[in-house]
Amino acid sequence: MRHDRRSVCVLVAILSSVTSVAGAQDMVFSVEETGQPPAPPAEGPPSEALANALRLYQQERYMESAVQFQRVVEGETQDAPANVQKAQFFLGKALYHLRYYQSALAIFDEITQQGQGHNYFGQTLQWLAQLATQLPEPAGIIEKVGRYGAAELEQFNTSESRDLYNHLIYLMGRFKYGQGEFDEAIALFQQVSRQSDHFVYARFFEGISHVRLRRAQPAIQSFRAITEAIAEGVSGVEDTQRMRDLAWLSLARVYYTAANRTNAETGERSIDGTLLGNAVASWQQVGQGSEYWLDALFEESWAFFLADQYSRAMGNVHTLYSPYFDDAYYPEALVLKAVIFFSACQVENAEAMVALFHERYDPVQAELQSTLQQFEDNQQFFEFLQRVRSGEANLSPRIRGVVASALSDRTLLRHVEYVRLLEAEEARLNQSPAEFRNSSLGARILQDIFVAKSFAIDQTGDLARGRYNRLIDELGELMNQVDTVELEIATFQRGQLSQEMQEQQTAVARSGGLNVEVDEEHQMWPFDGEYWRDELGFYRQQVTSQCGR
Repeated sequence: MRHDRRSVCVLVAILSSVTSVAGAQDMVFSVEETGQPPAPPAEGPPSEALANALRLYQQERYMESAVQFQRVVEGETQDAPANVQKAQFFLGKALYHLRYYQSALAIFDEITQQGQGHNYFGQTLQWLAQLATQLPEPAGIIEKVGRYGAAELEQFNTSESRDLYNHLIYLMGRFKYGQGEFDEAIALFQQVSRQSDHFVYARFFEGISHVRLRRAQPAIQSFRAITEAIAEGVSGVEDTQRMRDLAWLSLARVYYTAANRTNAETGERSIDGTLLGNAVASWQQVGQGSEYWLDALFEESWAFFLADQYSRAMGNVHTLYSPYFDDAYYPEALVLKAVIFFSACQVENAEAMVALFHERYDPVQAELQSTLQQFEDNQQFFEFLQRVRSGEANLSPRIRGVVASALSDRTLLRHVEYVRLLEAEEARLNQSPAEFRNSSLGARILQDIFVAKSFAIDQTGDLARGRYNRLIDELGELMNQVDTVELEIATFQRGQLSQEMQEQQTAVARSGGLNVEVDEEHQMWPFDGEYWRDELGFYRQQVTSQCGR
């Protein structure tokens, strides 16, 4: 006979008046038949399965213990809730030891969602920190650490667990940063010890937080702390040269932004030569062997332009377009050249740069847009990303390097790495013993991987699509700038140039920055059409002013 919940309640009410043993037996039978077993007691001794699982765990027989813990968690053993929570926590730890990190994270996620209502909420925190060393950032561990408060972190603020404490403080700071709570993030980053492996990364995000709050001086101090720490041999930095270069690049950008001052009352812009010089000095700390060298070289060109050192700005652009960097993508460099030529009243050369920009990049924009229309969803764009990374994407030479560069930033690559790691866990499960693979725990692990992988692929495809759209948008913005230069050229030719532009051109005509200056440490070698690697970054191009002629 089948009973719904209402009929069971009625039956229990009737049988409660029956005092005979038979009546009581009937009541038990009826309740069991409905699939509604009595709730287990809140506390009690562990079941045989749980006790055995704990023994196996202590013997480091993690696979066998995990299967037994899963039985308890599923409710098969009728353990008390407190024992179920214990089994859940130990199941997460066993999965960690088995290197099924995604399933371990899923278990610990369930625990942290319960907060203080779970007996092992506090102890789970250190395992999240350990998972953060195994899973990349897209796994979302930072958000789970954010469910804790500073009080929970303090339990690890001891001499024995100081490294763990600093790691958790850093992760909590990252959570606050991601939430846009920059002051709270800064306060946490500043607590990370100089002896911690996370010190440099904490200082970097501290500096970026100050930048987001438009605080130049504190940001400068944060980035300088990185360069000093690396120079002193700080530990824990995976790629010290890269972090050093990032710090110098960030310093240069802060100095450059601070050097461009706008009077709040008059709206007039002025340039602080000292800060601009500091920016250039910071960019020049990024060496030629760095992955950021071309970025530094190009950004430095705009500083030279503002400082009226046009020969150095043009020389940098000359380097960017050398055959050593055929895949380099700096369309804005042509905009800069057009602006410099126009400022020197070399209208024909400015027009030539505008025409060259359209010749090179109008087809690029059109092909980028047509390629984007081929993909309907994030899954397809993820597959496209994979083909781009493997060099198998069906792209013309015109945009192949441009797309590859746009889809190769480190944030995107961390998402790709997360998908790869999930695939590796799935492969390891498929190679595990049949009794484990076919157990309910094996099914759970497979489900955890499937859900995480589906989400990760969608997220990665969405992120890659965003990078691709940003590439199109930035190129469109540069085209608007080129159109503005064209309009200024037409206005100049009609003799209707604005007073501000006339004054700028007059200043250019008097500027010594148009000429190439040579000192006792340098020698002038005319360019003969052949590039030499040791000359890269040292080219100068004289720009003769034709204003007033």
